Amino acid sequence: MGAGRTELAMSVFGRSYGTNITGTLKINGQEITLKNAREAINAKLAYVTEDRKGNGLILSNPIRVNTSIANMVGVSDNGIIDVDKEYQVAVEYKDKLKTKTPSVEQNVGNLSGGNQQKVLLAKWMFTDPDILILDEPTRGIDVGAKYEIYCIINQLVSEGKSVIMISSELPEVIGMSDRIYIMNEGKFVGEMPANEATQENIMAAIIQSGKGE
Repeated sequence: MGAGRTELAMSVFGRSYGTNITGTLKINGQEITLKNAREAINAKLAYVTEDRKGNGLILSNPIRVNTSIANMVGVSDNGIIDVDKEYQVAVEYKDKLKTKTPSVEQNVGNLSGGNQQKVLLAKWMFTDPDILILDEPTRGIDVGAKYEIYCIINQLVSEGKSVIMISSELPEVIGMSDRIYIMNEGKFVGEMPANEATQENIMAAIIQSGKGE
């Protein structure tokens, strides 16, 4: 917490945070410049925020609306929303992610934390991203919902998507990752493949960076 992970992710997604930021962003070897979230979405990037209630979902709106809101073109015809298509898309993702709800007309605010997280994932999956940034995707949800989210992430990877997962839970990081980057005070202070990662190695990298070594 407080290492600058979220700020980095949001900067990649089209809005720079912090001061004296330098560097380049490349996708498939091509340098690109993203000035806002819409350009990031068009570049096949998605960012699943850690604050699903504040920034990720409109709690007073139904699942149907929340599912399509990041890709309105996908449910529109000549600039007019096709409600039947929007409903069909929402049902498709409800079934795919096994979201527990009596109807996609249910307001998202009435769902459990785990099912809200599934709607947030559906929202971004509907944009068909190549790179999906997940910021604390299992925070505040129960163990059963966590397992289902892990299965969804693994399925996305098996479909050829690239997933960047930000997490404060070391067992989760070690269990889910192929490669781990460690951040402290806004900088990368370590990198290791999953087969070399232990909680001790990760903590050692953080402690050494704090000593200026």
